Amino acid sequence: MGKHLVLVGGGHAHMTAMAKCGDFIYKGHRVTLISPSPYQYYSGMGPGALSQTYRPQDIRFHVAKMVQDRGAVFTRGQVVRIDAPGRVLELAGGERITYDVVSFNIGSGIALHEEAAAKNHVIPVKPIINLLKGQKKIIREAGHHSLKLLVLGGGPAGVEIAGNLWALMQNLGKTAEITLVAGAQLLRKMPPKIRTLALSILLPRGIRILEGVHAQIAAENRAVLTDGSHLEFDFAFVSTGVVPPPLFRDSGFSTAADGGLPVNPFLQSQAFPEIFGGGDCIHFQDRPLDKVGVFAVRQNPILHQNLLNALEGLPLQRFVPQKDYLLILNLGAGVGIFGRQNLIFGGRPAFFFKNWIDGAFMRKFQLSGERNEPENLI
Repeated sequence: MGKHLVLVGGGHAHMTAMAKCGDFIYKGHRVTLISPSPYQYYSGMGPGALSQTYRPQDIRFHVAKMVQDRGAVFTRGQVVRIDAPGRVLELAGGERITYDVVSFNIGSGIALHEEAAAKNHVIPVKPIINLLKGQKKIIREAGHHSLKLLVLGGGPAGVEIAGNLWALMQNLGKTAEITLVAGAQLLRKMPPKIRTLALSILLPRGIRILEGVHAQIAAENRAVLTDGSHLEFDFAFVSTGVVPPPLFRDSGFSTAADGGLPVNPFLQSQAFPEIFGGGDCIHFQDRPLDKVGVFAVRQNPILHQNLLNALEGLPLQRFVPQKDYLLILNLGAGVGIFGRQNLIFGGRPAFFFKNWIDGAFMRKFQLSGERNEPENLI
């Protein structure tokens, strides 16, 4: 008798399972995808879409159509509680969905004070659709006056956002004062050469970089810094570190310190073997993984195979993460920074290589005519 597989979230680690959900159905199983949107936006190209290098259609997957075309069911909604002993998912609208095997790929978010998160001028960089919505707000406002744009967070995401905000303003033919509050140090976890390259690109553009201070949103359109000073802004993009959604903790799971779902080398919960997961929402117990897209992409085929094997009662495959991974930053205007071990360089060749890699991933999984769709943001 067939079983029911539920995929919660249409993120990068579920791409193979969604594109090949016919493999499960061929074996007699049912497949349901639950996601708050029929689209999934690719994080690797989000900053480029902010600067208008890419259209929204270029960076998204129509995950609803992808699975429906292959015989699966798409349910638009958000899981708010997991009854793991009962194998039941509770959705925000009250619907309850049972499962035999379930996998979570629900990404991550930015930890923001509830009051700040509710303000239209404060834009968390996750989920990626926020960047596109923020772009629309900037375009509307830039026609009235010169803008003050603030980026909070000196990691790779903050650097990419700052660079692409500058490129956006160049494309619009408008001016803006852009400030990046980098915390202790810009790209402090990266090799010094990457930091030097980033400074050599951002500073000549007039982007102000503040190091040795942190910021908080304390009042309307104002950020207060830890040195007591404050910054006025029209829009603030917040990239101060990502955290898994609270779903697992709210459901009574024993989680990692950040709230992530602990999984073993098979991407499987040890507490509940019928639960799997991938991407930013998990905690890989063998060793903590950086929350970067490369791991979710590499989990793709393993997760697909293990979900099928779990349904069929077959042995599972191990996910072995690489120790060193490729990092390429898009700093806007066709310029990037490439870094892997001792090979580090910047400029147009770095962006060209990133664009080629991202394009190959999109071509592999854009299976539903996404590029010919209207621009509407969903």
